Amino acid sequence: MESAEDRHIKLKDRAKKIFEENPLVFCPYFGDRITLNSEGFHHLQFSNRHERTKDEQNLKFSLLPLAIAIIKKSGTVQEYRTKIDKIGKKGKDGFTKTKNFEYWGMEAIVGENKIKVRTILRRVGDGKIIFWSVMPTIKLNRDKLEIMRSLAKKGIEDD
Repeated sequence: MESAEDRHIKLKDRAKKIFEENPLVFCPYFGDRITLNSEGFHHLQFSNRHERTKDEQNLKFSLLPLAIAIIKKSGTVQEYRTKIDKIGKKGKDGFTKTKNFEYWGMEAIVGENKIKVRTILRRVGDGKIIFWSVMPTIKLNRDKLEIMRSLAKKGIEDD
């Protein structure tokens, strides 16, 4: 039987391979290619400078193939947000540079389990649009939280 650590390593390696094999994914909504890079891969593992739990990372890693499918098929966006935020460290003058951050959310019901998945894309300033994150789109009441924990442990990566 596969240990939890072995499963995590396997899912992480598989996700890394997906990033390496798909550095650019065409998205019909933008009529352009979306970049899969180390920023998005890092965000699957960390949030706000803190490491996500292994179960949360495993869930995100296992949803990654579904996220790629959503990017390739999406002709619409369900959510758009923009904000101005700090970027980098304070300069000698004590000020921190800011840039405009844009986020797009694309959702679809995908996979054999027919779950609703949200894929997040991000652009900083006038840079490239990158894959940022993926998550199931259900409200996490107690029962659904148990379903998510089960999916994270069992995995849906074969969808």
